[in-house]
Amino acid sequence: MQGIHSLTARDEAVLSEMRLAEWKSGPHQRKKGCIKDGLGESLVWRANATMRTHTRGAPSVFFICLLSFFVVHGANEGTNAQIPFINAKYDGYPMLYFSKGELENLRAQSTGTHEDIASRINEAVHTMLTNPSEYLPPWDPKEFSARWNEIYGNNLGALAMYCLLNPENTEAIGLATEYMERMAAQPSWLVKDAPWDEVPLAHSLVGFATAYDFLYNSLNKHQKEKFLEVIANASASMYETSYRRGWGFQYLHNHQPTNCVALLTGSLVMMNQGYLQEAYFWTKQVLTIMEKSIVLLNDITDGSLYEGVAYGSYTTRSLFQYMFLVQRHFDINHFNHPWLKEHFAFMYRTILPGFQRSVAIADSNYNWFYGPESQLVFLDKFVMRNGSGNWLAQQIQKNRIQEGPGTPAKGQRWCTLHTEYIWYDASLKPTPPPDFGIPRLHFFEDWGVVTYGGSLPAEINRPFISFKSGKLGGRAIFDIVHNNKYKDWIKGWRNFNAGHEHPDQNSFTFAPNGVPFITEALYGPKYTFLNNVLMFSPSVSESCFYPWDGQVTEDCTSKWLKYKHGEAGDSHGKVVAALEKSGVVFIRGEGVGAYSSGLKLKSVQRNLILLHPQLLLLVDHIHLEGSSPVMSASSFFHNVDMPFVETTVDGVHGALLRHKDGIYKMYWMDDTGLSEKAVITSLVYPHGYPYNGTNYVNVTTHLRKPVTRSIYLFIGPSVEVESFSVNGDYQQVDVYLATSEHAYAVYLYTGDTPSQSVYAKIVADRQKIVFDKNSSVRDSPPPEVNNYAAIVEQKLQHFKPVFQQMEKQILSNVRNTAAFRKIAERLLRFSDKRNAEEAIEKIFAISQQQKQQGKRQSTKKESKNDKFVNAGPELFAQIEVNEKQTRQRAMARAQNELPVNEEEEMKDLLDFVDEPLVKQNKDFAARRSSPNMLTSLYNKPKPISASYTRLFLILNILIFLVLLALQLSRILKTKSMFRKRFLYAILSLDFCVLIWLYSTCYRSQC
Repeated sequence: MQGIHSLTARDEAVLSEMRLAEWKSGPHQRKKGCIKDGLGESLVWRANATMRTHTRGAPSVFFICLLSFFVVHGANEGTNAQIPFINAKYDGYPMLYFSKGELENLRAQSTGTHEDIASRINEAVHTMLTNPSEYLPPWDPKEFSARWNEIYGNNLGALAMYCLLNPENTEAIGLATEYMERMAAQPSWLVKDAPWDEVPLAHSLVGFATAYDFLYNSLNKHQKEKFLEVIANASASMYETSYRRGWGFQYLHNHQPTNCVALLTGSLVMMNQGYLQEAYFWTKQVLTIMEKSIVLLNDITDGSLYEGVAYGSYTTRSLFQYMFLVQRHFDINHFNHPWLKEHFAFMYRTILPGFQRSVAIADSNYNWFYGPESQLVFLDKFVMRNGSGNWLAQQIQKNRIQEGPGTPAKGQRWCTLHTEYIWYDASLKPTPPPDFGIPRLHFFEDWGVVTYGGSLPAEINRPFISFKSGKLGGRAIFDIVHNNKYKDWIKGWRNFNAGHEHPDQNSFTFAPNGVPFITEALYGPKYTFLNNVLMFSPSVSESCFYPWDGQVTEDCTSKWLKYKHGEAGDSHGKVVAALEKSGVVFIRGEGVGAYSSGLKLKSVQRNLILLHPQLLLLVDHIHLEGSSPVMSASSFFHNVDMPFVETTVDGVHGALLRHKDGIYKMYWMDDTGLSEKAVITSLVYPHGYPYNGTNYVNVTTHLRKPVTRSIYLFIGPSVEVESFSVNGDYQQVDVYLATSEHAYAVYLYTGDTPSQSVYAKIVADRQKIVFDKNSSVRDSPPPEVNNYAAIVEQKLQHFKPVFQQMEKQILSNVRNTAAFRKIAERLLRFSDKRNAEEAIEKIFAISQQQKQQGKRQSTKKESKNDKFVNAGPELFAQIEVNEKQTRQRAMARAQNELPVNEEEEMKDLLDFVDEPLVKQNKDFAARRSSPNMLTSLYNKPKPISASYTRLFLILNILIFLVLLALQLSRILKTKSMFRKRFLYAILSLDFCVLIWLYSTCYRSQC
């Protein structure tokens, strides 16, 4: 090593002398290869070799960085590849969900990968063809509007899809066109007795517009024009009512996506026909409403929907269509939304064993109103991509109930078949979730619901439990209202609608062996006693069933839950603990916040302990304040399928259900060992509800101060209870059970003593199980979304360029004067007449000038068309002014039409109106009387941060190019290794900054 160092120093000295001599000799005397001794040459070679060693990896580094960037970028845009952005490049019809070029593949799939779905579509259409009088809409408007008529719009999608897949079937096409003729003959698609409800109109509009898109090439000219006018009129009606109906401002409610996707579908059809101004108005309104809802969904961290599984399927039926359509037509991507990633659990964990029923919390049928196969394949294709969505859809379809309770409704069973066909991805092999077959405890922290045993096979000892104790409207909505979140949009409960919820805090269900033993009471009146909860007596306020007081949200006179005012708006329950150990499940909830403060209840605690798959223990702990007037509590237990029968064993009262698989029994007593006789009866629901009623057991317990416990035991047919006893004191209650095979001792600590560290101790035979308080449920509500208004604004910026592109295509294709004027008038149909004429004349003058210039080279056609459009006045400035004026007129009409008692909703509508600035064309602005005209936000200057990002990106690109040129031209010639390394470091750093700036600019649309 020393020899090498001394040699290097000597050689460096020689080289220095030679360089000095070369410099003195002048440039004209310098010659290549002036170093003649071999050592010097070897040193030069060694230096070059060393430099190559240090720098030959640089291109690889740049390549790896570049490749990594594109891989990450491609991963983010993977969904976009699934739904390519059309960017106004339409080739006629169909265009909503797919293009003409995709038809051949869609038809081939009907006999291949999509054969099962195609067979269900075929079966639906065969049923319609066999019984046309039963399924065709009536010609008579009175008959059409006499009842709820969503069936007509719902069935039309499947019929139109069949015709598209089977163009040779003229009988089906004839049925479809007659179907549309009958719908077009109606003066209104509203229901006569509910003219304030646009939901039936929305069902008709979305089905009719979808059928128009699918069947366009099978319609004659007259039908095309007539049906388009029907779509235009229905969409215009929806647009106007969006300013004064709840669905325009009540977020996350099922009516909102239902009506908005109908209006969006109509506007897309109109846009493709060249009616840009109408479509622009309607699209902007839909996006403004829906994008706010999607921002608010960020606060729902568990993937749930507060209206429950059944109405949740109603919401997602349209919400998923909306997400698909805005990605395809406007490049608005929502498929990485955190709520969407959690929504599969909401569908999977809420299904009872056997895949036929779902937990029926809130207004509900037995399972799902719409789908859910379509929604599941959507989630699989665009979100999960693991086959679990396809698998669950397959299980639900395979186990569908064909007759009796739980069968799909006639008006809803076919309405998602066409979207299921379009979204199904056969490349995703149906694969169950990894934990399938194992009972799992799942807590929906926003919904306030616990489930155990969801989506299991229907087998012996496969139980299902649900427990509900949460905030009214779910945690997200409740906290938004009470914590004044999103205050630019939200004005309390007026912006939400909890009408489909029930007074059901601390309610539960139990299905041992998958058999519904204790059930919810489905879609019925909003009375407390129609839920598996408690009522108290005597009442301290106006109550529906004096002298009993229920939960504060029950409404005696309305079909909907009370939620807007007073104590009702503050109603809440809480899941305190939800734990599972060694197959034993422990759940505790606190429901005191759901009852009137006048009752002076300190605690209404409910404990559920699943000791065995067919043995459930329930303990109610009621703690009264010293001055409480309450003397009695009454608990209710429902079954909507079978009546209860009274039974008694050794003085312990009970009730039983006789099922084909065996007898299911329940018994009860209080903590003193007293068992009161129950009222066992049935109730028929009033006219207007979709279900007949319910059967229930009503157990009344006389309360002692300060604490009383009621103990209930629910037993499946395979368990024989031999003894059942209870002991209790102020702090705890002990329950002793013996069955023919096992013995259980349950020590339940119900008090709130801080020193007590456990909820319960359970001894099952000789095994001891402890549920400690360290595992309590901890509430961690999400913060408000940062810059929420800017997020919506950024999404809205996507759609205007599409309309401008459509405008460009339409005007550039005009060939004669008459056609030109007709098209221009269509574009500005709702404009102020004088301004519209001036705009048309100016565009026409430019058109004539370009015609006189003669033909250009074919390679310049595209730029000529751009110049043609850009040279004209800013049509969209006029359209946005019109949109503002139309919105103001609609608001004025809404204010005049609303009755006095809806002033509150009207105020909310006024708060909903946005008034951003617009950048106007100078000529146009000069003609306006008001210099401060406010229009749409889409021409608002870019945010400062976006402008700086764009500026830095441009500067960084220039710096990178300069450094790259410097490297190639100068630095490589230098012999200083330090300089070269320094330059490569600077280049690498600048390249990373460049990638970051590009990514930021892409996201902000700068």
